[in-house]
Amino acid sequence: MAEPRKKRQLRSIDPPFVALGPSGVAIRDRLKDLTEQDGKVLRLMGGHLGVLASRDLKARCADGSEHDCEKWAARKQGLTADSSSRWAGSITKATHDQWALSRRCQLAHIKSLEAGVQTLRHRLSLPIGEPGTKRAPGGYRSGHEWFQKSRRLATLEDRLAQETADRENGIVHVVRGGKKLARNRHNLEAAQLTEAQWRQRWEAERWFLAADGESGKRFGNETIRVTPDGEVSIKLPAPLAHLANAPRGRYVLAAKVAFAHRGAEWRDRIDCNRAVAYRIHLDVARGRWYLTASWQRPVVQTIPLATARAKGMVGVDTNADHFAAYRLDTHGNPIGEPRRFYYALSGTANHRDAQIRHAITQVLHWAKSIGVNAIAIEDLDFTAEKTREKYGRKKRFRQLISGIPTGRLKARIVSMAADTGLSIVAVDPAYTSQWGDEHWRKPLVTPRRKMSRHDAAGIAIGRRALGHPIRRRTAPPHDDRSDRRGHRTVQADRGVRGRDETRRPVTERAHDARDRTGTHQGTRATSASKTVRDARSAGQWVQDSLLLTD
Repeated sequence: MAEPRKKRQLRSIDPPFVALGPSGVAIRDRLKDLTEQDGKVLRLMGGHLGVLASRDLKARCADGSEHDCEKWAARKQGLTADSSSRWAGSITKATHDQWALSRRCQLAHIKSLEAGVQTLRHRLSLPIGEPGTKRAPGGYRSGHEWFQKSRRLATLEDRLAQETADRENGIVHVVRGGKKLARNRHNLEAAQLTEAQWRQRWEAERWFLAADGESGKRFGNETIRVTPDGEVSIKLPAPLAHLANAPRGRYVLAAKVAFAHRGAEWRDRIDCNRAVAYRIHLDVARGRWYLTASWQRPVVQTIPLATARAKGMVGVDTNADHFAAYRLDTHGNPIGEPRRFYYALSGTANHRDAQIRHAITQVLHWAKSIGVNAIAIEDLDFTAEKTREKYGRKKRFRQLISGIPTGRLKARIVSMAADTGLSIVAVDPAYTSQWGDEHWRKPLVTPRRKMSRHDAAGIAIGRRALGHPIRRRTAPPHDDRSDRRGHRTVQADRGVRGRDETRRPVTERAHDARDRTGTHQGTRATSASKTVRDARSAGQWVQDSLLLTD
């Protein structure tokens, strides 16, 4: 006798929450009409400060976990003689940020290796051809694949041991200018670059032209100062002081900036002498100089969840090539037609980022036009699901998961929604696609409306954000209101007592309970039946073969 199948245990669903607003702002403008002397000064200053930044990063990596405030002060003091105290402070702070970022990336890499090693050990321990389950993969298909995976296990274990030892010793591997660009030097044909073009990009990426702001100082920054009318002046390092064209060792650029986006907010800050950080960088491919201004601001206070639900919600399902959105009212009922906002994650990083921003802008404008307070999205994180050891030959599925812009989407949509006046409600992504397809896709299909699995997932996401269950609980009853075709899905409310009890038996039928003595209006005086089956009872049981007809 076969064993009964165990009921699948569903994982717990985390409650929805309103995401916090952005804590920083960055705007950019192009430095136009620069003279030849301006370009020369910027290149000399960027190269000089870039060398100092490289030396400081090397010293910081050598200190490792033994770093303390005294070593930090000593490094800053050593840089001050070749630059200035403020330039030295910006360099050492950027060094610490880069070292901390490398440590976080190192920890994420270690976790990824541990997940891969654990999966390989599990699959190698199973017999060849062992089928997998929904929770765990099975054994490998052939002995050859088993052998190749055993070799990969040894490789990953060696990498894991090396990375773990580096982390315990405080060792990080950092490349100023980027590891990708450094590797392009050994394969210029694939990168479609000449050696001169690569050298120009490499030098530009290693320049350092960034200065932190300081509240209380004139216009919020003494190193790179931008006046309200757009004049840019830079404090030159000590070895380049002879190139100054303004008093106190400063160099004034011929170009003027005018921030079109958030220009009023930026002007309010510098008028109050509040801190603003600036960064100057060169786009080598276009041959253009840019100035980026950034500052911190208090985290935007989010509205309560009840306020976000007051006017309904827009549920958005994130996919590899589009957003599937659906509007829901406060009761969780879908309104109108499904909406899709497409984007193409191909080409350069700037092009992909522009596609994401354009799609998010369309979603926000539509949500604002229909009058909702918030947008519901899934709190996605595919860190553990991208490993090749988990999905094996499913390369296309791994590419699909990797193509979903989870990190970029979170950063973009929260900040852009705050500017639009909308809030973001993050929900647990568990079973939204499965349950949405099961309960909402088929009922909403009409001859003129086509519903996809992603559209139904948007409804499920919105209902979860509104606090409603995803399952449709109020399906209409059968035509004859009986249970002979199965139990109806209409259920009592959760607070109704006895809602799980069986239905009470009916003692008499409705047509027998009516008054048939002639006092009831609209009823025949006699109810004699013409057939034996429908004969009425006189209310007296007798063993008589004759029927009572009067």
